[in-house]
Order: sequence, then structure tokens, then C-alpha cells
Amino acid sequence: MSAAVKHKAVATWLALLVGVFGLHRFYLHGPKDRWAWAFPLPTLLGLIGLQRMDHLGQDDRLAWVLIPLLGISLVAALLGGILYGLTPDERWNERFNAGRPASTGGWPAVIGVVLCLFIGGTTLMATIAFSAQRYFESQVGQ
Repeated sequence: MSAAVKHKAVATWLALLVGVFGLHRFYLHGPKDRWAWAFPLPTLLGLIGLQRMDHLGQDDRLAWVLIPLLGISLVAALLGGILYGLTPDERWNERFNAGRPASTGGWPAVIGVVLCLFIGGTTLMATIAFSAQRYFESQVGQ
């Protein structure tokens, strides 16, 4: 029995919607993929950082360290989505669908890539700005 066909658009949208938990990598590589397991911990730590900042305010230095982890995890997942969506169909099928029916990306993959670019770029800029602001604020207080 052969494994199911891996669709480029599905992988792109999984990276966009739930990539911070590594589900796009689990879809493509299965539960033994080490990189997929690397996503949930920084994501959860970043969410804890957001919660700490919400409850304790902007002076919580642990939140300053934890929140960028969420941004980095999101950007890494969205970068994966961009790479999946932009992979040529022939190469995609060679890598993920060898010996199975071919899959094409089509417009769903293109739309997923555009959204990954938009959200990923915005998240990257926000993460850098947040980290730089917190760093310079800490330098002024010394």
C-alpha cells in the first residue's frame, strides 16, 4: 500500500495556518521528523511570554526574551510555506510523490505563498522592532 499523495498547496497552507506547531513538516515527513518537533516548544514559550507581558506589564524582562521566540517560530514556518509553494511541480513530485500520481500546486499554492510573504514579512519586522526597542530601553536604564 502506497502512502497518500503530498499536495504542495496543502503543505503551504499548513505552514501558513498551523506551521508554528510544525504540522506542515509532520504532513510531509511524518512524526519522526526532528525539525517538526522543534517548532512547538519555542511557540509555546513565546505564547507564555505574551501572557506574562499581558499580566505583568512591559517591565517583565523574561517576557522580552520569550516573545521573540514566537516571532522566530512563525517566520520559520512561513518561510517553509514560501519554499513549498515556490517549488516547481516536477521537483515537488520527484521529492514527495515519487512513484505516486503527480500533484500540481495551482492557484491555492500561489495565494498561500503571497499570504506567507505578507504575514512573514510583517512578523519579521515586528519581531526585530520589538527586540530592538526592548534592548535599547534596557540600555537607557543602566
